Amino acid sequence: MSDRVDFLVIGAGIAGASAAYELAAEASVIVLEMEDQPGFHATGRSAAFFTELYGNSVMRGLTSASRAFYETPPPDLFNEALLSPRGALYVARTDQIAALDAFFEEVRASGLVERGDGAFARARSSLLAPDYTAACIWEESAREIDAHALLHGYLKGARRRGATLRLSAKVHAMCRDGDVWRVEVGDETYEAKTIVNAGGAWAANIGQLAAASPVPLTPKRRTACVLPKPEGASEISGAVVIDIDEEFYFKPDAGQVLLSPADETPTEACDAYPEDIDIAIAVDRFERATGLTVSRMGRSWAGLRTFTPDKTIVLGFDSKQAGFFWLAGQGGYGIQTAPAAARSAAALALGRTLPVEIQQFGVSADAMSPSRFVE
Repeated sequence: MSDRVDFLVIGAGIAGASAAYELAAEASVIVLEMEDQPGFHATGRSAAFFTELYGNSVMRGLTSASRAFYETPPPDLFNEALLSPRGALYVARTDQIAALDAFFEEVRASGLVERGDGAFARARSSLLAPDYTAACIWEESAREIDAHALLHGYLKGARRRGATLRLSAKVHAMCRDGDVWRVEVGDETYEAKTIVNAGGAWAANIGQLAAASPVPLTPKRRTACVLPKPEGASEISGAVVIDIDEEFYFKPDAGQVLLSPADETPTEACDAYPEDIDIAIAVDRFERATGLTVSRMGRSWAGLRTFTPDKTIVLGFDSKQAGFFWLAGQGGYGIQTAPAAARSAAALALGRTLPVEIQQFGVSADAMSPSRFVE
């Protein structure tokens, strides 16, 4: 016997969970997750920040279109607020002023930013050294996201709408038979009219199993660590601090500091682990930016973020295989764009146009379509 549904979603990270929630409002859905817990490789290892300045115009549009959901989430799914105040401070040394100027010109029309000097930056992050920052850009409306609550709220909502989540369910084969997909997971077979490929770092592998069009997806390792209160720090408070060239970022984290070298190291799809050299680079950059000494280390980890060459999500039906829908390549923007990306995916997968409330932020189906990579 095989289970047959309208949509078979592969992957239970934030992309698959949010898409399943939206689709389950109108269709039957099964979510297959190869790990024994959802969100294991990327969602559960993300710093999870909401900033409308991050990414290219398409990804910024999806972020802005997601703000309303974050500010007023469905009360039956989320018991607490998903966003908490933080603010984002983009800092530049003297040698980085040109990069800061270019970024400011790109985002100033949003009305979300304010430019300041070194003293302005220090007033918003007590950790910065007095002589490090020459200029900065301040995004007061940036927020932290409760990624754990978001993921599990979406999964809870999907289940309430009738969706089923199967864990430890790694797909090893699939084929199209007429208008139905047959997907093999261990000794079980699943059938669906449509496959939604939300496989994260494994999305390209899933596409190959389906004999779909090749989409250039590259998993990249991102490293993070927690520093106990550094020597010389009077307090741990203030904004998330982001180097304008993305050489590092850090933010307060429960009396400690969460730090990343903002690395993007291409890798195979795997269970990522931090490299000592990346931690050392992060600590060196943090010490130069703050003038503080790091003598103790807390835990460290690495996660996978998967990018296309243009750093834009792949969202839409495959041009070669009928009933195969891509929802991948979210890069570092997957959590903050999830609400709008999920609504977009559900609309297109159900044969409709992109919602007007998403188009109004300058997002188009063509800009996200996998066909842009097909000659």
